[in-house]
Amino acid sequence: MAEREERRNLLDEDNSLSSPVRDDSGTARPMAAICDPSRIHHRIVVLTFMCFLGFGSYFCYDNPAALQTQVLQDMNLNTSKFMQLYAWYSWPNVVLCFLGGFLLDRVFGIRLGTVIFSLFVCFGQVIFAAGAFFNAFWLMALGRFVFGIGGESLAVAQNTYAVNWFKGKEVNLVFGLQLSMARLGSTVNMNIMGWVYGRIRDLMGHTGHTTLGVTLLIASSTCIFSLLCALVLGYLDKRAERILNKEQGKTGEVIKLTDVKDFSLSLWLIFIICVAYYVAIFPFIGLGQVFFIEKFNFSPTQARAVNSIVYIISAPASPVLGFLVDKTGRNLIWVLCAVVTTLASHMMLAFTFWNPWIAMCLLGVSYSLLACALWPMVAFVVPEHQLGTAYGFMQSIQNLGLALISMAAGAILDNRGYLFLEVFFCACICLALIAIVMLYFVNYLRGGELNLSATARAKLQKSSSSDSE
Repeated sequence: MAEREERRNLLDEDNSLSSPVRDDSGTARPMAAICDPSRIHHRIVVLTFMCFLGFGSYFCYDNPAALQTQVLQDMNLNTSKFMQLYAWYSWPNVVLCFLGGFLLDRVFGIRLGTVIFSLFVCFGQVIFAAGAFFNAFWLMALGRFVFGIGGESLAVAQNTYAVNWFKGKEVNLVFGLQLSMARLGSTVNMNIMGWVYGRIRDLMGHTGHTTLGVTLLIASSTCIFSLLCALVLGYLDKRAERILNKEQGKTGEVIKLTDVKDFSLSLWLIFIICVAYYVAIFPFIGLGQVFFIEKFNFSPTQARAVNSIVYIISAPASPVLGFLVDKTGRNLIWVLCAVVTTLASHMMLAFTFWNPWIAMCLLGVSYSLLACALWPMVAFVVPEHQLGTAYGFMQSIQNLGLALISMAAGAILDNRGYLFLEVFFCACICLALIAIVMLYFVNYLRGGELNLSATARAKLQKSSSSDSE
């Protein structure tokens, strides 16, 4: 009953009566629609702050990729040390994937927790910039570690706000908009940071680590902007709690490491696909700028543009492809298509001199498609009470894989060059392909639930609900 009342208060767009507010004399008067937490006008304002909450984090995450040439030159680094900047981001999230939801639910609360993790993102980026300014690589690594503590947990908080304010049919659209804004942050970073570095260089009259430090410090302004969004969002959520008498949002994550021993073979194969696939995407983008300059003779501006196309395509494609997968089902087939297309993209980049825009556009579509089809499959093979553990473990080993492969990719590039690195990425995708083929046969032998059509899955869920009743 309480859940139904909360949903009515938050989602009833057609409700013609605004929540009353009382003046100093105690007289109730209607509240303006844009100020009323139960009205769509107010929730659109809240949604705006939700979308920008993670903008700074995603903008600054790929600062090293956008400034790869400058970081290598100004800090006098080899590629192996450069890729440690990505590894240090991933290390804290090997553990925080299990603890982030607990800290938000039980320790800080969603509002305070969001502000705290936003502060970690801000301080981490400032420390990262200071490390460049003072030519101290260890300080840059420390900054990325602190930045990583806040980055992933902030995404959990963002999703919790979305569920709390937009339960029901709107939540998938909200998730899509948040993902699009995140990709927009990555895209803007890829295409603007080189220009910012050039302007700072012209003002200072020279290149060097101080120029790089100032550039990264300017980038931290996006994190400060996201921190302001967290503060405003916390105020609006607290106000809605007071007006509508609703509870503070919870992440819904229940982590029990003892559940790991009960994971099925199908789930472990999903984990392998996840790790083997993503380690061929993010480390490649982190090293992509110099690759396009050296192999295809692109200018730095052209290289940054083609390197960002994966994020540019992902922004509008993720909601569309998510809708397509929801309507058709057949998740295994979609994942197989995404993996094969990604393998084809890497092979084109490795063994041909075709225009790389073709391969990178294919990579952008396949990356978006895999995310839409792979992650929901966890819910098909895991009981609801184990979902928190399953997703936490999946994110944990993904971050572990990204940390290790980032360092390995840097070492391979220093010693063997880009061709060998592309062959290595192709091998990772082949591992994902083998896992998806194995998952197809395991699923077939166990009834084929992962590859059901949307209609068949709806009938199965309806039948299961009837049996449980």
